[in-house]
Amino acid sequence: MPKYYTRVCNFSFGKTASEKIKNKKSLPLHGNQLVSFESIELLSKTSKKIISINQINNLKAEIKKKVKKDIKVIVKKKKFKGLNLNNPPILMGVLNLTPDSFSDGGLYNNIQNGYKHVKRLLSEGCEIIDVGGESTRPGSKEIKQETEWKRISGVLRKIKKLNKFISIDTRKSMVMKKSLDYKINLINDVSGLSHDSKTINLLKKSNCPFVIHHMKGAPEYMQKNPKYKNVLLEIYDFFEKKIEYLRKIGIHHDNIILDPGIGFGKDLKHNITILHNISIFHSLGFPVMLGISRKKFIKDISGINDSKKRLGGTISSSLSAMMQGVQILRVHDANEIKQAIKVFKSLN
Repeated sequence: MPKYYTRVCNFSFGKTASEKIKNKKSLPLHGNQLVSFESIELLSKTSKKIISINQINNLKAEIKKKVKKDIKVIVKKKKFKGLNLNNPPILMGVLNLTPDSFSDGGLYNNIQNGYKHVKRLLSEGCEIIDVGGESTRPGSKEIKQETEWKRISGVLRKIKKLNKFISIDTRKSMVMKKSLDYKINLINDVSGLSHDSKTINLLKKSNCPFVIHHMKGAPEYMQKNPKYKNVLLEIYDFFEKKIEYLRKIGIHHDNIILDPGIGFGKDLKHNITILHNISIFHSLGFPVMLGISRKKFIKDISGINDSKKRLGGTISSSLSAMMQGVQILRVHDANEIKQAIKVFKSLN
């Protein structure tokens, strides 16, 4: 039998979702009575078919068993240490302490400006602050770990007193280890935990929550003609195998976030395919995060209507992600994204 994948779809929100769940026309996403789905798309590498949740019992025995197992995972309430996932999406605010990040390099790369920006992001509704000292934009080259640590250590020392949820955006185990002394809450490694051989052992010893991020290649060359046979299912398989490996070596906690890595070794078609089908990753059982803020795919789609901050494209893709149950959005323009989410939820 070919391998099948379950993608939930046809979502409802708010009072409509609650009523449909009550009338058994839909199921709650992650145990949330305010977000529900009434259909699934059953995919394999050669086929796809959308059916309602009430048609699942009509499937062949083996496929039905697989789908019901996935549904059980998708419906189960998600928990994450230090985060409240009851009212998604959560905003992760970006703090780039770099001179060369693609959209805001050099704006906040000193202690005073960095700290002010953190305070602003928190006041605008961010529940997570993601601190990075190395640019991983397309074409960027790796910097020394000592340089990266020097860039972020001063701000970390200052913001730890705020007692907020802090994430470290790094590929280097040395930076991770030193950051743990500053009571950070999450490690966000864009390499998918593969850049530094010491990373996974550090995660095992520290028991620190982390993000499994997908990236094909390295930042220096990842955008040079990336190829996939099936980008969506290949990323799903990558996550599945990584999780299986982590369990095997003794990392059993569920404080893990999945990020399919928009723009990290993907062209426009790949990015659109992922965004259009992002809800497939819910069947892996972990919160899903997206970093779409100001990215190049917005320029590729909008053409002559591109802008410096790409705010319109960021808002529209953020709302699209929210409509598929994505729990965390990594953003630069927190106030505007939060405004859009509040208005959208109110109108729906």
